[in-house]
Parts: sequence; C-alpha cells; structure tokens
Amino acid sequence: MIADEDMKPITVCRGMPKVYPSADHVFNGIPIPKPCRVASFSPEEWESFTEEWANSLIDSYASVRRFGGSGDQGIDIVGFPTDTMWGGGWDNYQCKRYNNPLCPGDIWVEIGKIIYYSYKGEYPPPRKYYFVAPKGVGTTLQKLLGNPEKLKEQAEAKWKDNCQDKITTTVSIPLEGELLDWFNKFDFSIFSEKSVLELIDSHAKTRYHSVRFGGGLPPRPEVTPPPQEHHAEESGYIQQLFDAYSDHKGITINDISDIPSSLNQDCLLQRERFYHAESLRNFARDTVPDGTFNSLQKEVFHGVIDICNNAHTDGLARMRATVTQSANISISSNPLASVVQVQDRQGICHQLANEYKLVWVHKNGEVQDDITIQ
Repeated sequence: MIADEDMKPITVCRGMPKVYPSADHVFNGIPIPKPCRVASFSPEEWESFTEEWANSLIDSYASVRRFGGSGDQGIDIVGFPTDTMWGGGWDNYQCKRYNNPLCPGDIWVEIGKIIYYSYKGEYPPPRKYYFVAPKGVGTTLQKLLGNPEKLKEQAEAKWKDNCQDKITTTVSIPLEGELLDWFNKFDFSIFSEKSVLELIDSHAKTRYHSVRFGGGLPPRPEVTPPPQEHHAEESGYIQQLFDAYSDHKGITINDISDIPSSLNQDCLLQRERFYHAESLRNFARDTVPDGTFNSLQKEVFHGVIDICNNAHTDGLARMRATVTQSANISISSNPLASVVQVQDRQGICHQLANEYKLVWVHKNGEVQDDITIQ
C-alpha cells in the first residue's frame, strides 16, 4: 500500500485578442493571455503553478496531497473526500508538462500504471482520474476520453508497446491472466481532462493568482467596526493604550471604564484602526501568498521604530507620533500596495503594539531597541 508519509501536503494558448492601444500598452506591451503564459511555463514554473492550483481543491476535499515517494505509481495530486483517505475514495490529478497538447501516446503508460498498481493492491481504483497539461489535450485524445469503450480498446492494443516494459524498469508486465481480468473489469469512464481554462479559473480562486498573472486585487470588503467590549486577542495593545493614557494623565487606568471622557474618542479611533489592519490581514490571507502581510508589517515597523524610540513627553505623545509617522510611509513594493489605506498603516502600529514590538511607555526610561520583527 502507499505509505501515508509519501502523500505530501500541498505547500502552495489561444491567439492574441484584439485590443485597443493604451498608455499602459506602450509601457508594458500588449498583455499576454493567461493560457499562453501557462503554455510557456518552464518545468519549475509548471510545478509551482500546479501546487498553487491544487489549493483551489481544498474546499472540495477533506484533504489534498501530492505524492512524494520514489516512483510515482501513476499518482500525482490526490483529493481525498473523507478523512479515511484511501478507504473513502480518491480522485487523481495527473499533472504532466509536455511540449505539445496531450496525445494518446502520452497517456498509455499512465493508464497502465493506475491499472497495474491498483491490481497489486497499492491503492483502490480512483473515482476520477484527470489529465492536466499546460497545452491541454489534443483533439484525438479528447475524443478517446469521451468514449470509454474505445479508450479501453486502444489501451489494450497499446499495452505491449507502451506499458509492458515501461510501467516499471524492474519487471515486464504482460497483460494476461488475473491482470487481464482486472483490466477488463476496470471502469475507463473515470478518465477525463481538466482544460487550461478550467485550471486558470480555479487558480483565480487562490491567493496566488494576482501575483502569478497580475490584473490587480479584488475589492476589499467593508471593515467591521470594533465591538463595544474588546476581545482577548486585543489585550496587548489595549493594555498599552491604558499605559499611554495613564502616563499622560498621571492616573491609573486598568479598564475602559477608567478612561477619562476626554480620551474616549481617541480610544475608539485607535481600536477602529486596529480593526482596519485586521481586516487587511484577513484580506491578504485570501488574496496574496503567505508572508505578504508580514512583510508589510515589517515595512511599517522599520518606518516608525526610530520615531517610537525618540524621547517624548509621555506614552500618549509617543503613540501619536508613531502612528502619525506610519501614515507617511510609502508602501509601493508590497503586493498589497494598491489596497493599503492610511488606517491600515496606523492600525499595523497597534498590531505591533499588541505583540509588544512597539511599546508606548518605556519602563524605567529604557528604550526598546532590541526588538526585531520576523
């Protein structure tokens, strides 16, 4: 049987359309259609693209894995509909990069592997088997995949030349005896294809699409206002607000109810900024690759840390100077740049304060110069 440790988690052209020239075209050239980009991917780009695309399958399965053992045994990206994995059925997505649209000669050995290794008990036959290739499937193969009986007939005829000595190099596998019985009972209707356009459409639902193909980010959803009672995950920056207000007023503040009325509006404003940044964090999680928002936080941190560490009259003055500085930071290189607003930069300051990477009231006058952000 296939070992569980061999099933690795997913880590993550048609003709040029007629366009009307624009200034952007003069600067960047006419955009290359996405199917043409996929067709021109290098082997490394194709592998990365299919792993990114596989993330779009996660909502359709209990788990998605990529086979990482020695000898692929006909398995590539696998979707398991239940937590029992092989015992609950599975779908196979065979992602191969060819320099041409897939033709029948490209798939016989892949069909042979699935039939042979399922016969050997390495795994049960899949529910569905999809061929996935950067230049799609040719007309001849497309017709065969639409006619399971014809496909079976051709697979049997091609077995000796394409499968018998090519499924594995260690043994010859003639189609006879019990294996032939298994072949005859095998359901060839499981074999089909995923077109390049289907791949791109599914890839568009992943966080990797905007970076891979461009075209901008989707609109951000409306920001939810902060609740009246703060949540546990806000405790760090809320306590720092209390410290800043206490330092400014010369009184002890341990609860929102202790805040003087003159600072109530300021407290609400800072919480709104925090929630704005949290909304951006959630947006980034769904639309850009991992690490993008963390990189933005790092930019803001380095843009404000010197101001934060300067001498200030009190903690509230330090906080306000730091937050003001964040609004002036230019965010141009980060993939989120087009959707970042002033409130996001300001709110990131409170996210950093929430983790005590920015500190408004320095205990015993010590500056927090040893804090780094990963």
